[in-house]
Amino acid sequence: MKCPNCSCLDSKVIDSRLSEDGRSIRRRRECTECARRFTTYESMESPPIYIVKKSGVREEFNTLKLKNGILKACEKRPVSIPAIDDLVNKIERALCNSLDQEISSQFIGDMVMSGLKNIDDVAYVRFSAVYKEFRDVETWFAEMEDFLQGKKENNV
Repeated sequence: MKCPNCSCLDSKVIDSRLSEDGRSIRRRRECTECARRFTTYESMESPPIYIVKKSGVREEFNTLKLKNGILKACEKRPVSIPAIDDLVNKIERALCNSLDQEISSQFIGDMVMSGLKNIDDVAYVRFSAVYKEFRDVETWFAEMEDFLQGKKENNV
């Protein structure tokens, strides 16, 4: 591992720990030349996952893009960043565990909506308005009626 301070290629591992999400190993290293310490992360390499859009276009899965979409829906709402990160991680794990290399954008959108429904009602409504491409107020009201009916059934 190349030292970020002196570019020496020789270092020794001082400490290794599993990261908080359990998906990588955090290693604390010390350069044998300048004695400077630095941290590296090791993670398992997995094959890329491609998202198949409604138009048929394939695009490599991008966790940051998913998180940004959820952040937009949660803007100015009392939703914590750890809650958003947790939702993103759950979706990413589900995609990796599916063993499919191509996944429809609809499948991901449904997972986001399901997660947001449990986190914040307004964020759910915002995301659904964009995701389902509401063209008029009637369609939006129909979706809200279904949403409210589902909440009543779950609370009873």
